[in-house]
Amino acid sequence: MIKHVIFDFDGTLVDSLEILVSSWNSLTKKYNLKEIHPSDVEILKKLSLKQRIKRLDFSIYKVPIIAPKLYSLYNKSLHELRLFDGIKDMLYQLDNKGYQTSIISSNSRENILSFLKRNDITSIDNVLCSSSILGKDKLLNRYLREHNLNPSEVIYVGDEQRDILACQKTGVKIIWVGWGYDSIEVVEKEKPDYQVSAPSEILDLI
Repeated sequence: MIKHVIFDFDGTLVDSLEILVSSWNSLTKKYNLKEIHPSDVEILKKLSLKQRIKRLDFSIYKVPIIAPKLYSLYNKSLHELRLFDGIKDMLYQLDNKGYQTSIISSNSRENILSFLKRNDITSIDNVLCSSSILGKDKLLNRYLREHNLNPSEVIYVGDEQRDILACQKTGVKIIWVGWGYDSIEVVEKEKPDYQVSAPSEILDLI
């Protein structure tokens, strides 16, 4: 029986692609990164994380250096950040039905908490973050331990291939959303437990 619903943040709850691309491009000259042009976006969505890193000539070892800079710039654009249509109502209904909702993200906790406060979202019970783009399985396991939960009592909602892989490592089932960063071409081989194309479908599944 599902008791807790955990959400990814960027690409799942909020439409942050333009902000992240703009923030990334602001860092390209200083850190010798490849700029992302509008024509690149759809191509990148169809690539795995490893393929994106290669296309952008970006070393994964730079993540601890780049991530804090990226999310600091992101913070300055929080006023432009918007929830996807239907998300706020879905969160309200989950809360109303007694589910505990949380966020696990590789964004910064400060950014997420600031956004939730700015948008009067009070139903999110926990926000866990990791600067590692491949560390969500560790956060999921930590969440299970801290709340004394079995994987069957939790479901994760995310939009990326790495979300699916993290869930597979922990035994937590995942709902993949089709409006996020990764296209179906990237995730279909990983066989997510469920696929949805609208927030209302998340309610139906749960």
